[in-house]
Amino acid sequence: MSATETAIASAEAHSAHNYHPLPVVVASAEGAWMTDVEGRRYLDLLAGYSALNFGHGNRRLIDAAKAQLERVTLTSRAFHHDRFADFCTRLAELCGMEMVLPMNTGAEAVETAVKTARKWGYRVKGVPDGTAKIIVASDNFHGRTTTIISFSTDPEARADYGPYTPGFEIVPYGDLTALREAMTENTVAVLIEPIQGEAGVLVPPAGYLPGVRELTRERNVLFIADEIQSGLGRTGKTFACEHEGVVPDMYVLGKALGGGVVPVSAVVSSADILGVFRPGEHGSTFGGNPLACAVALEVIAMLRTGEYQERAAELGDHLHRELGLLAGGGAVEAVRGRGLWAGVDIAPALGTGREISERLMEERVLVKDTHGSTIRIAPPLVISKEDLDWGLDRLRAVLSA
Repeated sequence: MSATETAIASAEAHSAHNYHPLPVVVASAEGAWMTDVEGRRYLDLLAGYSALNFGHGNRRLIDAAKAQLERVTLTSRAFHHDRFADFCTRLAELCGMEMVLPMNTGAEAVETAVKTARKWGYRVKGVPDGTAKIIVASDNFHGRTTTIISFSTDPEARADYGPYTPGFEIVPYGDLTALREAMTENTVAVLIEPIQGEAGVLVPPAGYLPGVRELTRERNVLFIADEIQSGLGRTGKTFACEHEGVVPDMYVLGKALGGGVVPVSAVVSSADILGVFRPGEHGSTFGGNPLACAVALEVIAMLRTGEYQERAAELGDHLHRELGLLAGGGAVEAVRGRGLWAGVDIAPALGTGREISERLMEERVLVKDTHGSTIRIAPPLVISKEDLDWGLDRLRAVLSA
């Protein structure tokens, strides 16, 4: 067997089959390119679901990690360390907020946001104990913990994991009327993705996010924006909410915050909201560790210049112009997205999203499918226009074959 076949066979034999990766085995990567164990190069148009916004092996991030590795990597939160205060301060400033609660993974951050909202509801809003409700949107993807999949509408994510956690109300995404009707005196938060990534890069109707902001403010309800995929430059702004001039009560961040080097996530909000926690009520051994803080501080410094957001906006305009030319031609039914992020619905007659992804892999371009007929395109923000055009040429060739 080839090196690829051997590695895949071993993985199939010894790891749980909770993913269905494309049959490529990556051995190294730099920028927007990955090289497999056979020495073949592939253009990465997925960027680790936005975790690799700054590309593979970004020198600034690797150098920051190496320097911290020589000093101290973990103290637990039993002690202070010299990178923690700077990380919290700089991230709060980037978000225009006051306080940060660091965790590790995106799912942990969402869980933290849920706990924060409930605790705020009981201690500040005065909701009777055990009655707090959080409104979420259909077709959401916020993670895979037991609580999070309890408010998922995706059968694959939810099936066979009951009993499910109560306390959530699901309404259609983009429907302000349904949101208004679902609100009660016991509603403590609305948790939504400003753009739904896993659902196929769904952008809500114009005015939806400002409407959510207005409703939540009127009803004394927290607006929680899950910007784990959409945030930190991906859409051409630091946060996707900015496209409609909206500032939520709480940001949930992850993925790109760790630069594709280490897992880093965080909930960022006001002192009035995150101030509900007292020592011992929530925590994480690795949350806010020195290595994570060092890398995230470099990510924040890179974002503060605005150059990555501007690059995502400019290349994103080009990406959507080119993809728009494919729509309506028979091969592509619809294109959605914002910045360097797009969902492309493939005509069923041409094949499934998985089949198109496999054909693109043969052309040395890596994307990933979702929900049957959709492929997602989300290259590293450092990709060159020439490389992006090369990848788009390969997509055209696959769709016209």
